[in-house]
Amino acid sequence: MSNFDQFADNYQRVHSENVRVTGEDSEYFARYKARYIARRMGGEFSGRILDYGCGVGMLSRHMKQTFPGATVDGYDISDASIAKVDGDLRAQGTFTSEWSQVNRQYDLIVVTNVMHHVAPDQRQEVIARLRDRLAAQGILIVVEHNPLNPLTRWAVSKCAFDDDAILLPTAEAKGYVLQSGLKILRRDYIVFFPRLLAWFRPLEPSLSWCPVGAQYAVMARRAANV
Repeated sequence: MSNFDQFADNYQRVHSENVRVTGEDSEYFARYKARYIARRMGGEFSGRILDYGCGVGMLSRHMKQTFPGATVDGYDISDASIAKVDGDLRAQGTFTSEWSQVNRQYDLIVVTNVMHHVAPDQRQEVIARLRDRLAAQGILIVVEHNPLNPLTRWAVSKCAFDDDAILLPTAEAKGYVLQSGLKILRRDYIVFFPRLLAWFRPLEPSLSWCPVGAQYAVMARRAANV
């Protein structure tokens, strides 16, 4: 994942070019995920959040805007990406590439489009590491590309920073979460309609069961005794 250092200066532009076929840019997808998380968290939230694999902080920024009373921290293995995080985010939280600096008690940890960059034999270890950073009753949300969606697979194959990507189906992601002792609360498919069909987007929450969404999310909770 340290290969992301080379994309830190132009990550947003490269990502926007990659998703151009949808009619949207990278900001749309970061905002979409923040709004999805807000909906599943029940609106207002003022706890401590960790954005694991935060990159240059796009999702972190939208999470802070969505949850102004929360503290948002970020971790990424790419030093160059962390250096690009906005100063206002750094002022309210910790953004680091040193795992030892990550707070041990988070009420919410989000992992968005990170796991497909992690080698399969290391994925369980990553989820267990995140479990250990959750507070009792803390929530973990893993968002990933849906390999059942052909447009998603095409976009990943064309993306400059996805050349190491190995997509994982929902069953695999759920398996890692369950093996870590977390309780799965829900699995949702998300991101269905391109901008050309934007008038259908209000229907997306009701389509969370449909496995043709471009991405999916697994939401789980840590019990007090885990």
